Amino acid sequence: MEKNILVLIPVNAEHKRFLEEKAPSSSFIYSTYETVDLAQMQNANIIIGNPPIEMIKGSKKLDWVQLNSAGVGDYTKDDALPGRVILTNASGAYGLAISEHMLGVLLELYKNLHLYRDNQAQANWEYKGSVKSIYNSTALIVGAGDIGSEFAKRLKALGAYTIGIRRKDSNKPSFLDELHFMDKIQELLPRADIVALSLPGTSITNKIINTETLKLMKKDAVLINVGRGTAIDTEALCDALENGQLLGAALDVTDPEPLPKEHRLWKIKNAIITPHVSGGYSLQETQERIIRISANNLEAFINGRSLANIIDSSAGY
Repeated sequence: MEKNILVLIPVNAEHKRFLEEKAPSSSFIYSTYETVDLAQMQNANIIIGNPPIEMIKGSKKLDWVQLNSAGVGDYTKDDALPGRVILTNASGAYGLAISEHMLGVLLELYKNLHLYRDNQAQANWEYKGSVKSIYNSTALIVGAGDIGSEFAKRLKALGAYTIGIRRKDSNKPSFLDELHFMDKIQELLPRADIVALSLPGTSITNKIINTETLKLMKKDAVLINVGRGTAIDTEALCDALENGQLLGAALDVTDPEPLPKEHRLWKIKNAIITPHVSGGYSLQETQERIIRISANNLEAFINGRSLANIIDSSAGY
């Protein structure tokens, strides 16, 4: 099957060879999100990588888009892609990098490392009080897909009791002690020492953590968000942190994003903020996994087989 394939993800010579052997009769063009032009976009049958949405609207040739992200953002909106186009994401590529980031920021808050770092900047040799342990804690993983599951595995190995929440899959893996659906979240929040969000941005998940749900959480709980910033009511979280309702929060995503320089969240001592960097290409293995997912799907597409990670546009993930 001969196709015009546009690759927008960073690749080296070995990556190119790996992709091209999956579709030996096809034509490959390599570009980037920033440099791709309209003619390249409109001529593509297959796009590997996240294309500028305004350039693919009305495409007559496009059959399939393989995103390099796990989140699908605006690609599922009504007018983003022609209706016939298959959309797949890179779920499975980010669990390693992001779960380790989550573990790092959790330990930072649990062991007061953020406070000692502040002390270091002031050359201040001062004890900052008692700490907590992951051992014997209860962790609520809200969104137990690839990323949430990898985090749960690591917490389980360190002695935590793990509770997962999923949208529909009721098959409980061994690294979860309990598995529930989203309708149980308010019942489960009061039990959790650690609440970890790795949710897509949908109408269902919008501000799922808000003034009322924050009141249900333990006063020494830690909230972690690596999914979409819109899952948390930012102002309500700021109020909760400033009023001592939580031990702390670690946010790799915010609402709004980027977080404005003047926002009060920056100055809250028990808030750890990173600029949406837990995934991306910071870890080389993440890039390798994206390439493997893309290549395997490309081989399947060329040979008429089912693709992995097909997005349900109506659900938004």
